[in-house]
Amino acid sequence: MGFWFSLLLASAWVFLRMELRGVCGQQAFKTEPRNVTVRAGATALLKCEVLRASGAVQWVKDGLLLGPQRSLPGYPRYSMTGDQQKGQYHIQIVDVSLEDDGPYECQVGRSVSSRAIVSRTSWLNVQIPPSQPYIQLESDEPWVEGDEYTVTCIAPDAKPPAEITMFRDGEELTETSSFTMSGSQDKLQNTHAEVVIRARSSDNARQLTCRAKNPASPRVLETHVTMSVYFPPQAPVIMGLENEELKAGSFVRVVCMSYGGNPLATLHWTKNGEVLSTSWEEDIVSRHSSSVLKMVVKPEDNHAVLRCESVNQVSTSPMSLTRSLTVLFEPTEITLLGSFEATEGEEINLSCYTSSSNPPVHIRWWLGFKELNRTNVTISEGYNGGMMTVSNLTHKVSREDNGLSLTCEAFNKGTRFSGVRSEELIVYYPPQKVWLDAPPPNVFLHSGSVLRLVCFSSGGNPTGQLVWLKNNKVVQTASKQVSSERGVSRELLLILQPSDNLATYRCDSSNKAKKVLSTQTKLRVLFPAISVKIVAKQQELRSGQMLDLDCLAGSSNPTANISWSLGPTILKGVDQAPKKAEFGGMSRTSKLSLALDSHHWKKRITCHVFSNVLSEGVNNFYTLNVLFPPEFSDEQPDEVQVTEDETATLPAKVLGNPDEITCEWIFQGEKLLKERDPRYHFDDWTLEIVNVSRRDGGDYIIECSNAEGKNRTKLKLDVQYAPTVHMKSDPVYVNLGDTADLLCVADANPITYSMFSWKWMGEGEVDDLGEQSEDEGTGLLTIYKVTREQAGLYECTADNGISPPGSVEGQLIVRFAPELQKGPQWRKVASRGDGSNDANVVCQAQGVPRVHFIWTKNAFPLDLGNPRYEEKTEVTGTVHNSILTVINVSAALDYAIFTCTARNSMGEDSLDIQLLSTNHPDPPSDLKLLRVDQNAVTLEWMPGFDGGLTQNFRVRYRWAGSVSFMYVDVFPPTATVYTVTGLNPSTTYNFSVNAINTMGESSYADSNKILTVTTADAKEAVDGVSPADPDSALAGRGLPVYVVVILVVGGLLLLLNPLSCFLLAKWKRGRSLKEDTGSVSQETKSEEQRSTASGSTRYASRELINASAQRTLLIDSSSEPDSSVYESYGRQESTHYYYPTEVYSPALFTHLEGPEDHDGRHDTNPLAHDYEEVRGCGTYEDLQGYSLLPPAAQLHPRAPVSSFYEGRAYGKADVDVYDSMVYRRRRDTDLPFELRGELV
Repeated sequence: MGFWFSLLLASAWVFLRMELRGVCGQQAFKTEPRNVTVRAGATALLKCEVLRASGAVQWVKDGLLLGPQRSLPGYPRYSMTGDQQKGQYHIQIVDVSLEDDGPYECQVGRSVSSRAIVSRTSWLNVQIPPSQPYIQLESDEPWVEGDEYTVTCIAPDAKPPAEITMFRDGEELTETSSFTMSGSQDKLQNTHAEVVIRARSSDNARQLTCRAKNPASPRVLETHVTMSVYFPPQAPVIMGLENEELKAGSFVRVVCMSYGGNPLATLHWTKNGEVLSTSWEEDIVSRHSSSVLKMVVKPEDNHAVLRCESVNQVSTSPMSLTRSLTVLFEPTEITLLGSFEATEGEEINLSCYTSSSNPPVHIRWWLGFKELNRTNVTISEGYNGGMMTVSNLTHKVSREDNGLSLTCEAFNKGTRFSGVRSEELIVYYPPQKVWLDAPPPNVFLHSGSVLRLVCFSSGGNPTGQLVWLKNNKVVQTASKQVSSERGVSRELLLILQPSDNLATYRCDSSNKAKKVLSTQTKLRVLFPAISVKIVAKQQELRSGQMLDLDCLAGSSNPTANISWSLGPTILKGVDQAPKKAEFGGMSRTSKLSLALDSHHWKKRITCHVFSNVLSEGVNNFYTLNVLFPPEFSDEQPDEVQVTEDETATLPAKVLGNPDEITCEWIFQGEKLLKERDPRYHFDDWTLEIVNVSRRDGGDYIIECSNAEGKNRTKLKLDVQYAPTVHMKSDPVYVNLGDTADLLCVADANPITYSMFSWKWMGEGEVDDLGEQSEDEGTGLLTIYKVTREQAGLYECTADNGISPPGSVEGQLIVRFAPELQKGPQWRKVASRGDGSNDANVVCQAQGVPRVHFIWTKNAFPLDLGNPRYEEKTEVTGTVHNSILTVINVSAALDYAIFTCTARNSMGEDSLDIQLLSTNHPDPPSDLKLLRVDQNAVTLEWMPGFDGGLTQNFRVRYRWAGSVSFMYVDVFPPTATVYTVTGLNPSTTYNFSVNAINTMGESSYADSNKILTVTTADAKEAVDGVSPADPDSALAGRGLPVYVVVILVVGGLLLLLNPLSCFLLAKWKRGRSLKEDTGSVSQETKSEEQRSTASGSTRYASRELINASAQRTLLIDSSSEPDSSVYESYGRQESTHYYYPTEVYSPALFTHLEGPEDHDGRHDTNPLAHDYEEVRGCGTYEDLQGYSLLPPAAQLHPRAPVSSFYEGRAYGKADVDVYDSMVYRRRRDTDLPFELRGELV
């Protein structure tokens, strides 16, 4: 009795603890929503079940909270369904539309006993059928036989994009190209299909059909257009032009006719390519067109070509007939060329020519009434097919010919045409006599007096033009020329100047006869000195100095005398001998020496120059100024030292007389002004520089001046500053194994010993950086026997004791011979050999310097000039890719061994690459373990040859005692690193991986190698503390007192009766196994029988798998990349086919991989892949009555529990389990077209 009482008390405590845990425990998701695809207008259901829900549950759409009420007010098509007591908060959306497409989350708010949780993001993918398609033509004009036309069919506003097929008169057009563009709304797309059609005459009135469909459209949509084709007419004929010789001015009428054509021909007349008439008449009965041309014949119609052209809209070129015309016409112009003005005795050459005429004309010359016969006649081709006549005349003129008429006469015998042209002949002859009215020679004149000169000229035709010249230069001041009966005269009025002495004045008379008559006279003029100048040899006058002055007297006629005076005192100078000077005069110089004294200040020394003959003189004076320039004190420093950014003081100590001294500072050739730099301050000519910089260092010059002169001195400013460094050469190139020298140059003051240091900037640490040395301002890092790992960035730092130190980075580039990628995926390339596809043969090499590639085919050099081969090289860093494109691969010609040779100056490397037919992929290799923990294993492998098609990878694993293998599709499909999650701690698993493409699958990696991995222990889980939340052990500190008391009492009871919990668990498990064993066995047997009847799959021949998973639907997922889910259709006897997953590609959103969150949720793995749950147009049924877990008999003791909750694993005993729910079966035809299929 006591035993049963203790057992009852322990059981009550267990149930009490379970109730308390439900009240106070952390709320968590039992079922999280998954991705759903549904047609527009159907009903969608997203499921969410929460364990121990204590906070408010609400859904989030596109970041917008829909509210916690289950009716979701404001969203009439939205509602929350399910049993709230069981934690079911499913969201149901009726009449789904495009606006419902997007991400959804189930959120549970924070409560007193639990923090808030958020489900994974699920996507509702709404499918929209396309609108009515329509056909776009290049134009609305009819087609022309033989031409090509682009026809575009557009299926608008579909999701996913529609597929388009085009037909010509019931025949499918296979060379159709398609592309998609954005639709009228976001997420909708327009499909454009284009085809090029060559028009045929048989296409006329035939139909062109376009058909469009997508998974959401219940039927195929069609549209039609009718084609129309034209054809050209026959050649034309010309009537009414029997006589081809016509006279200018006559009238003609010509008819052109053309038969046939659809439509009838259009006719037009052209003359020498210019259109004359575009009017015509059509005769529908006799099926011909005619055009009448009426024209007046003109000279330009001579040799003209009349053309009649017939053409319609579809003629490739006009059909034509031509006739040539001959027209007789007269010249329109008679022209005289040449000069009709000549000098006596010259020969003139004249030309008379006529414009074009048919036939040519005859030309005669007349001078007055006398015929001239010295002619030369030339006849040449003219315009309009006529002839031009040119007659050249040569005649020597005399003064008797002056004023006579010169005539050219032209006569055309064929047209009786006669015309003349005349010009007057002018003959020039020179003047007869020229003379002057001037003073007699050898008469002396005084400068400043007025002189009148007159020039006369008589005779000549025309009369002479008079010009005055002085010393052969024209005088512009002469008066205007005056004409009289005797001839002409011109006067020159002069005010005599020294320059007129011995000057020659000449008068020239000339006319158009170009013969000049001249007369001249020479003047004699007396003048005083033209200038006086005093020149001092000393520029600076000081007391006690000897002053030497020169008085320079300019030219005079006759020679003048020189005298000196200092105030009233006459000074004695030394006269030099006279010298010849300008204007025919004489110049003289007198020298004076004077000992200076202070009393000479501001006194004048005067030089007098006087002519006794003219009784005239001139003078000039020189003012004495005796002073001394500024001088600097002995206390003036030569150098000042200062540290950069401090204030530098440069003193100025100077004396001078007079004491009005001004000083200025000069640096680098420029004056220093406060306005130039606000850092400059001046105090009594002392310079202060605030915040001095290294650019301020150098030699400063202070220059002081007064009224006497100026003086300067130099002062050096030494500015000390921190180093700045740069690499002498960057980058530095070196061959592999050679010695590298990196030079770092520093700009610093002062340069100190051991101020350079070097640092490796690459990854990791380097024990031996290299040999370091320095010389003055240059640091040297020497690296012996350089390796490829030593290539990279190096940092040079210089420190001379003045902060901050200077640093610079330099790059070392190591040159090495090419190394080709030679893995299995590089040695094969596959392509269909039917001539419809291209193949890219890729060769990748790593090397420095630039790598060049050479290709051979079956050991023979490849001719890249062949249009069937194209080669392109891409370079990224040291990686070089050579892509050889084989155009339209032929199995007979191109299935061969292509050899790629990579070469640079360091060496070469070769690789044979085989081009073969597409096939199933080669198995992966090098399967290895990257990471393992208590519930996840990360694997890595090397991909094999993909068979020329896109390959996916599948991971297979099992554990001891499992009924069958588990399969997980890797996502992204081409990833080579994948994490398998949902594993149990301390469990040994066997892993393998294989590759799949559309042509088949490979064997498993490394010759069916099995990788055995044991997951880590879960010690923390035994102690009741989650590894993801080590702080949760402290949660008991905050529990109420009564809870603590109950826990203590219950713990004591459990310690006294541990057997009670064990017996209770064993009893419950046995009961569950007994209830479910029968149904499972019967259903499994039925599935195996149906599978055998419908045909085995590729899995059946290799290993035992879940029979009800032999027919599955595979869809890419956009929100659960950490697993693969297979929805079973094994119960219904319908046919399925495999649809490649890469064809159906909704937007994918990756999730970072990470450990389990504190709220118990697992982060999704970006390298994994889930298959999205897809439903038909009908409403999803509520399956609350079904069990959420498989029967207990189906759970293997070592199976990962999370696999059954998340739907990521299946075994042989699994029966219709998908996403932890059981769905009622549907017919295949209820699914969208591209979503039907079998797993193969």
